[in-house]
Amino acid sequence: MNKEQIIQAIGPAVAERGCFLVEVTVSAANDIEVVIEKEDGIVDWEDCAALDKLVHEAFDQDVEDYALTVSSAGLDRPFKVLRQYLKAIGTQVDVKFRGGKRIVATLTSADENRIGLKYTALEAVEGKKKKEKVEHEDLCPLSEINSVTPYVEFK
Repeated sequence: MNKEQIIQAIGPAVAERGCFLVEVTVSAANDIEVVIEKEDGIVDWEDCAALDKLVHEAFDQDVEDYALTVSSAGLDRPFKVLRQYLKAIGTQVDVKFRGGKRIVATLTSADENRIGLKYTALEAVEGKKKKEKVEHEDLCPLSEINSVTPYVEFK
C-alpha cells in the first residue's frame, strides 16, 4: 500500500469528522503515520480511533503487514500545510528562520508563498542610548523559514 491509497481510503471520513490531513507517511518497513488536524477545536481520541478503524477495514494486515499510528498534529510539530497556517491566523507562533533567527509573533496572514507576522523587537534607535521596543509587521517568504509552530506560554 502507498500514501495515495491511504488518502483515498480515509479522505472522505477525515472531512466528515471536521478534520483535514496534515501528513501521511509510509516507511520502507510499512510503518504508516497519519497526522490530522481539526478545522475547529482539537482532534480527540474518537477522531483518531475512527480513522484507525477505516484503514484497518480497507487494508488487510494478514495480506500486507503494517503498523499504523493516527495522531493529531499537536502543539510541538511544525506546520506542514496551508490550512494549518490559515487556522492559526491571529494566534502567536514560534518562527525559526534559516540562518538561526527566531521570533515569537502573531500570525496575521498566510498564502502558499509567505506569511504575515506582527511582533515587537528591542532595537537600537538612532539618538537613543538604550534599545527600545519597535513594532514590526512583515511579510516573510516561506523559503526563508525553517519552521513555524504554535507558541505555547506556560505561566
